[in-house]
Amino acid sequence: MDLRVDLIEILKPHLLICIRYANSYITRHFIDSWTPNLKKCQLFGYIWCFGYLVFFRTCHHFGLPKPSPVSNALQLFLTLKLVALGFEIHDTHELSKKGDTQEEEESTLQRKYRSIYPSSLDILQYSYCYIGLFTGPYYKYRTYEDFIQNRNSPNIPVKEFVIERLKYIREIAVTFLGMSHFFSIQYVETEEFFEHPFWFRLFYMVPMFMIFRTRLYMAWLVSESMCMTSSLGAYPVEAKAKYGQGPTDLSGLDQSLSTSKSDQKYDYQTVYNLSIYGCELGRTTREGLRSWNMTVQYWLAAFVHRRIPKHLKSYGVAITMAVSAFWHGIHPGYYLSFMLVPVIVFAEDAMISAFRKNSSEQIQYWFDWACLFFKMRGFDYMCMGFLLLKLDLTLAYWQSIFFIGHLVPILFIIISKIFKPKRKKEEKKE
Repeated sequence: MDLRVDLIEILKPHLLICIRYANSYITRHFIDSWTPNLKKCQLFGYIWCFGYLVFFRTCHHFGLPKPSPVSNALQLFLTLKLVALGFEIHDTHELSKKGDTQEEEESTLQRKYRSIYPSSLDILQYSYCYIGLFTGPYYKYRTYEDFIQNRNSPNIPVKEFVIERLKYIREIAVTFLGMSHFFSIQYVETEEFFEHPFWFRLFYMVPMFMIFRTRLYMAWLVSESMCMTSSLGAYPVEAKAKYGQGPTDLSGLDQSLSTSKSDQKYDYQTVYNLSIYGCELGRTTREGLRSWNMTVQYWLAAFVHRRIPKHLKSYGVAITMAVSAFWHGIHPGYYLSFMLVPVIVFAEDAMISAFRKNSSEQIQYWFDWACLFFKMRGFDYMCMGFLLLKLDLTLAYWQSIFFIGHLVPILFIIISKIFKPKRKKEEKKE
């Protein structure tokens, strides 16, 4: 038995690579062979990658060793890359079918700067590119290909971009180390914790979220810097690149690449994964989410939310949050937290519609600060599900603070419903 386990441990990383290489090979040849069914071919990669993710996270229930956290981090971004790759290849075939139209120039630029034709070996190299392998950011195959084929890398500035991204890393690290010294998620799992008064239990989630986000801030900022030192994601500013997506102004990109400029300016917007300002000072939950893990947010928007069939569009946010929760893991804490997001967002929108619109600047000013406060408390509350993970532990903590993170949004929805009709009636009377 011990020999078998040891053998599995030795072969496991190699087995993972073999499976992923097989995935690359099968996906590539499946698309080539099933040209008539290109509208559905990308679903093959979707089902395969997420199906393997299920096996990967449940294999310890079948006698196999439980994957390490490092292996899980690797698997997360492999899944993103290969799922999106199927859509990139599918979209390339769709572009190739377009004929000459009034938008011929735009179609030509899209074929030139968005089409991909990777071999199986290319896909394997993209999948295991060391840049962002464990912590992100997510980047498309076309971004990787542009990086590999870029002959101007030595002339692209690096130092000033890295310094700019890391200028707050010292303060973030000190905050993380200081908070980690005094607060621990393990303490929440003890009986002693629940003997403390309500205010202590309620307050405890604030430093826990601070520890959680500063740890990720450091990881993402260093990962972005790694991309910059390699010139991955560097595009001329005329391309108007966006995080995850890459260039959005293909005409500007084409012009800047067609002309040789000694003073050509670049940016790394494609690999920006974090806006600390948006996370900390964005006034709504929606703004906070868009500023957090931005390249993954792009992936969810581009390859989940926008691809949802029309008859399910009304459930778009819930479906996207469910996919995000499943991607993070199979622990109940993820789902409990993510399923609360649509409720909070709906409550915020309702309160904004009822109280902020058509109000004076002074009222809007104080409303925004109140909205920011409740946004952060909502993230504090949901973060506990991410950290405790287990169903009983998460519910035990939330119960100890009377499910306040659920009750407050519901209360806001009720208040907005009560006051919004009154305002409409008053306007009609006037």
